Amino acid sequence: MKLFSKNTRTNSGYEPILTHKHWPVVRLSQQQDKFVQEVINESVDRLLHSAPNLEALIDELETTLFRERLRIRQNPWLVDPEDEEAFWKNIKQRLLDISTQQLRSGQFLQSWQQEQARVILKDIVSRYAHEISSNFKPSKYRMARSMVTFGFSRLLNASRVKGFRSFLSNEYSLRDKINIVGEVEILRSLAQKGTIIMVPTHFSNLDSILIGWVIHELGLPPFIYGAGLNLFNIKIFAYFMNSLGAYKVDRRKKNELYIETLKSYSRQAIRWGCHSLFFPGGTRSRSGRLEDKLKLGLLGTAMEAQRLNYEESEKSGKPAEKIFVVPVVLNYHFVLEAPSLIRDYLVQEGQERYYIESDEYSTSSKIIKFLFQFFTEGSDISVSFGKPMDMLGNEVNEEGLSLDKYGRHISLREYFCSGDQITRDTQREQEYTRMLGEAILQSFHKNNRVFASHLVAFTAFQLIRQKFPYLDLYNLLRIPEEDQLIRYEDFQKALEQVREEIFRQHRAGKVDISPHLKQDIDRVIEHGINNVGLYHTRRPLLMDKEKNRIYTQDLNTLYYYHNRMVGYGLEKFFQQKPARQQLIEE
Repeated sequence: MKLFSKNTRTNSGYEPILTHKHWPVVRLSQQQDKFVQEVINESVDRLLHSAPNLEALIDELETTLFRERLRIRQNPWLVDPEDEEAFWKNIKQRLLDISTQQLRSGQFLQSWQQEQARVILKDIVSRYAHEISSNFKPSKYRMARSMVTFGFSRLLNASRVKGFRSFLSNEYSLRDKINIVGEVEILRSLAQKGTIIMVPTHFSNLDSILIGWVIHELGLPPFIYGAGLNLFNIKIFAYFMNSLGAYKVDRRKKNELYIETLKSYSRQAIRWGCHSLFFPGGTRSRSGRLEDKLKLGLLGTAMEAQRLNYEESEKSGKPAEKIFVVPVVLNYHFVLEAPSLIRDYLVQEGQERYYIESDEYSTSSKIIKFLFQFFTEGSDISVSFGKPMDMLGNEVNEEGLSLDKYGRHISLREYFCSGDQITRDTQREQEYTRMLGEAILQSFHKNNRVFASHLVAFTAFQLIRQKFPYLDLYNLLRIPEEDQLIRYEDFQKALEQVREEIFRQHRAGKVDISPHLKQDIDRVIEHGINNVGLYHTRRPLLMDKEKNRIYTQDLNTLYYYHNRMVGYGLEKFFQQKPARQQLIEE
């Protein structure tokens, strides 16, 4: 296997750690049929184990049929196959044939029914596996990667370099716009020693493209990742998702057959050595908060893959492939979808009605417009890599050795043993996965990089809330515009207190900060207000011309950006007066 120096750095990024011929995802794509068949076989075996008799199997198949026909009627997507309805109509007829069969009797009938039910199960799982399967091709990957880098670079230089030469200029690189910080060298080292599971925070549909560019920039092989099937409704996303090798995740499908097939796909890909990307929050943060709860299903597949790697090692005598988890925090000054995301969140939390997911990314033209806006303004992005950990959440060193809190080496294999034998214990592995999830959440909060935009939004919303302690959130969000004004002096004083607390927590290693936060307080305020919600038609925070007042055009969206700083105890600087006293003063 041809390796490159792990420390080699060029102006455009790090040297690749592997030639493209040795990328694990290339091996998988070259043996796609074999891989998909392994996914199908494993899924069927597991589903039959959970439905051991004919009655249980028929019940599972009928439940799947009912949910799928309901999905087709109530929530169809453009990306759905043309034969969707015909396929499930055929499944319905075959299930009817099993239950109404009169030509056979006794034990022969039951044996025939069992066989037919298994065939139906395999047909459904096969359809799911082929639907989920990625379409990675190295040539298309390199083309898509070049298009992203070239297109983003042109937009960036157009914003900074004047005149015709801006189109051809390479004066500014994407590294001037996108700051990559954290444990990069150890990540590159571990990617040559085992399989990486990258787990980023999730705020925007652009996260996948951003992470894809960062992975290439760091000289890492392509990662496989699950992309929401709804993104394939949009042509520009469909092209890049297909080219970058994303496998498809349809969150409308809640039945056990689909979920097991998706898990098998993830588990097998990890065992094939493919580096993987999971968004452990499951979907974009609708509230704007850092994730405080994780969906552990796909992390559970990685846990099981680690145990299976140890089992395989026992049989082959070869060292077990180790799996490393790397938390990543994405930091934006603004998120294109923020107004619709917070609207969905408030409706859901308020339980007023069931909402159908809306999306600001409804057309390719809106995405292009957003990208132009982003690269022609001064706003930055940071991608913060936390310390890598093993599957139990223990820190690992550059050699891939697991360490306890005192820095002593840990044998991870022993955690999958009963006595001295590797054993499968579902309950034990679920507990390990829960522990891993907690370690990831801690890393998210520790490596969150605070921007001025985060602090000004938090401070402004808290000052408005402080004025109306007797109102709940939903009534607060409906207060008149004249009640949303904040005096600059009050804002400045409150922000200084909040910033000092963030500095204190940064010194204690509890949060990261962007360098621009160290500027003069008035510069910090100006920078934060200029960047927060930059793209939105109705700005979440503005300052009047005289610089005497700060106000919002959209209190809901201000609340969304405020939520980024929830979880750091900053609310203590905005102690609310008792409602009676507040009313008297007013």
